[in-house]
Amino acid sequence: MSGTVVTGTVTVPLLPCRSIDETSEFYEMLGFRRTHHQTRPNPYIVMARDDWQLHFFGLDALDPEANYGTCLVFVPDTGSLWDEFAAGMRKVHGKVLVSGTPRVTRPRKRGNTGNRAGFSLTDPSGNVIRFFPQHDDAEKAEAPQGKLGRTLVKAVILGESKGDTVQAVKLLDSTLARHGGDAPKPELLDALVYRAELALREGDDAKAAALVKQVEDTELTDAERDAAASALATAADLAKQL
Repeated sequence: MSGTVVTGTVTVPLLPCRSIDETSEFYEMLGFRRTHHQTRPNPYIVMARDDWQLHFFGLDALDPEANYGTCLVFVPDTGSLWDEFAAGMRKVHGKVLVSGTPRVTRPRKRGNTGNRAGFSLTDPSGNVIRFFPQHDDAEKAEAPQGKLGRTLVKAVILGESKGDTVQAVKLLDSTLARHGGDAPKPELLDALVYRAELALREGDDAKAAALVKQVEDTELTDAERDAAASALATAADLAKQL
């Protein structure tokens, strides 16, 4: 086995799609450019953004719900990239696509990924592109103070890493009912906001609106407001699309 270090190696994801035109249009909305297009001998496109690429091959019989195509993309800043994706969706659709196919989740730190704030993008063919920061969060994650905060960590892993929205909802609803009243308010608002995101993902706009209203109506001290700044900002953004 050679001990030589090989540099300049590049791995390129090759993902299936049901239509190269539909796929091209979707990724162009997100700021990608199409650098290669062919229909013979087989449908094939290359979508590029900055210095990275996604390659797609056409597969007419592809069922998006049964597609397991996925890849990881490590970027300098998931927050700014999500903002750009969201802006593209709002320009074309008037809102961020959070349910159905295609859709995108919001950046959230996860207890099983080195405290990285990742998000997932599901394209029209059901491919899931998972975005993470290139480095672990240098700031040590603060342990949740109460039962609700600890449950939220588990719910985020279920909802984001495993894609199990139903179980994440059950877990969060149960703990909110039992411990929401005595939870520290910043943890409560974090849980309510994430529950609102899950409601939108399930297409339950009325539930999401009620949760956002609960966040807006919660009385906070200045210190609590500072601690809940991220949750409040997300709630305000969610309110715009309800």
